[in-house]
Amino acid sequence: MKYLVISDIHGSLSGAQCMIDAYDHQKCGQILCLGDVLYHGPRNDLPEDYAPKKVIDIMNSKWHDICAVRGNCDAEVDQMVLQFALTADYQVFQLGSRRVFMSHGHVYGPDHLPKMEEGDIFLSGHTHVPTVLHKDGIYLLNPGSSALPKQDHPRSYAVLDENGFTVYTADHQEYMHVSF
Repeated sequence: MKYLVISDIHGSLSGAQCMIDAYDHQKCGQILCLGDVLYHGPRNDLPEDYAPKKVIDIMNSKWHDICAVRGNCDAEVDQMVLQFALTADYQVFQLGSRRVFMSHGHVYGPDHLPKMEEGDIFLSGHTHVPTVLHKDGIYLLNPGSSALPKQDHPRSYAVLDENGFTVYTADHQEYMHVSF
């Protein structure tokens, strides 16, 4: 199965539309949402197309395909309007022989990892910076942000499967890749 990995939408209509476009374009079977869905947060500029009510509708249209973790800008009130679970600080699942640990990045992050074994995959967002790194036997992977990228990176998302992790720009151009 191919997984769409998205993070840091922050209430941006184009960020949520990027998710839908990428999901269809890449023919993914599930969406891994790494948090910060509706609110832009006090440290981020307001997205030009800030429309959290429209983002709610887009996200809820794919509720059955979304596995999500809570970001530092997600609140209990967000769960009241979203039809998929957004309350867990982390999720863990198997991808072939590898364990995948998903976290937004503010509780567990690349500098504060949970117990992991060589070959495991750590997915996080939070920094808005796409990352493809293999460090100390662990894959540290970040899709960047579909709405508010930082450090001059483009708006981005990623696709994860048993063979690797590829970051794409919002217009579906390959930007970064690592093979497993």
